[in-house]
Amino acid sequence: MNWITRLTRPTVKKLAVQKDIPDYFWDKCAGCGEMLFHSEINKENFVCPHCGYHFALPVQKRLEMLFDNGEYTPIQLPKVKEDPLNFADTKKYTDRLKDYCKKTKSEDAIIVAHGKIGGFNAVVGVFDFGFMGGSMGTAVGEAIIKASQLAILQEAGLILLPASGGARMQEGILSLMQMARTTVAVKKLKERKLPFINIFTNPTMGGVTASFAMLGDIAFAEPGASIGFAGLRVIEQITMSKLPSNFQKADYLLDHGMIDQVVPRKQLKAEIIKVFKLLHPAR
Repeated sequence: MNWITRLTRPTVKKLAVQKDIPDYFWDKCAGCGEMLFHSEINKENFVCPHCGYHFALPVQKRLEMLFDNGEYTPIQLPKVKEDPLNFADTKKYTDRLKDYCKKTKSEDAIIVAHGKIGGFNAVVGVFDFGFMGGSMGTAVGEAIIKASQLAILQEAGLILLPASGGARMQEGILSLMQMARTTVAVKKLKERKLPFINIFTNPTMGGVTASFAMLGDIAFAEPGASIGFAGLRVIEQITMSKLPSNFQKADYLLDHGMIDQVVPRKQLKAEIIKVFKLLHPAR
């Protein structure tokens, strides 16, 4: 073995295969395929600087972006029975909940906080898709009811940002009941003439779309968000027809009058303040 084989080749290979680089160092944009530094994406509020693709945004960062000076107060959510049906499939439901609580450091698929947005009192509920796909069970239902009650108490605007696959199957009919309960909760808010804004993030599907998410005074959506009830393939199979490529995307719903505006993430706060200046009781 000559010196080229013995020294040069291993050195080049070592430089080419950098195993010590952590997986989170790079992210591949699902929109344009560009490889991006994670720090670069974080700086851009998880939006691709090349094509504008909106990555999933961590809940805490979302709250910091919306509230004045990034200051907010999370509220303690009501306690619910963790496993009302004693459900189990390949794993016990209670074990799944423990795993997701540990993974996300959250009690369930939503965090509710209050503070000021543009100087106006606001209550914000943000779904965490990382917690069982943001599915809506009794805990999420109770959280939205609590958020609505707090908004009424503080004479605040309510903003909900769903990111969900729909109702939580492990809670059966109890999860479906949250559709009616959350609808009643936001109805009480409307009776007090307090502003209710929904901001659709990717994805918002199933029973979440079919309940409170479509009842806002104003419905915003982030670019590229998928919004609907049943999935695209299910609809195509039932109707036996080919649907448009952008079917259930934010721009498609805007064109068909289902939402009011598609708003890039960086502009969301400014648009919320515009609505508050028109509808907030403190205007």
